[in-house]
Amino acid sequence: MDWLINDALPVLARIFIVWIFPFSFLDKIINWDTAVKQAKSSWLPGGAALLYPAMAVELLTPPMIVFGFFDGIAAFILAGYCAVTGLVYHNFWTYPRFWSPTSEGYPHIWDFFKNFALVGGLIFVMLAAGLFQTAEKAVEDVTLLSPQASTHGALLAGAMDVR
Repeated sequence: MDWLINDALPVLARIFIVWIFPFSFLDKIINWDTAVKQAKSSWLPGGAALLYPAMAVELLTPPMIVFGFFDGIAAFILAGYCAVTGLVYHNFWTYPRFWSPTSEGYPHIWDFFKNFALVGGLIFVMLAAGLFQTAEKAVEDVTLLSPQASTHGALLAGAMDVR
């Protein structure tokens, strides 16, 4: 039973978190004109050119997350992608009476929340991968190695020492 909890469930969770993205990649290929129309619907410049990096993110980051290959960095990139696309393409608050089921903005409410639910799941992947601990350690190492940072830190600590 330990293998189920310790091995199978974490892998299944990672698969379920990211499995929408390869299908979204395929949808962009199959329905290219619709994808271009959606890409052009925002205030971001670039339109169709934005689809190529989006498709790269949707194709490359899911297997990295599932197989644990730079999974923390891949989850960070994918979480950023979800947050940006949620804010840019599902801005439900710009539609009048968006809570009304007849409003054009109504479906965007749920897409926006789903994007940020994915961000939450991807944060758990980042935590499991040790991304934040690695980043904190790197910042500490740079601070310890830099004589200027140490000097400035000591001066700042001395200046704040009010006894």
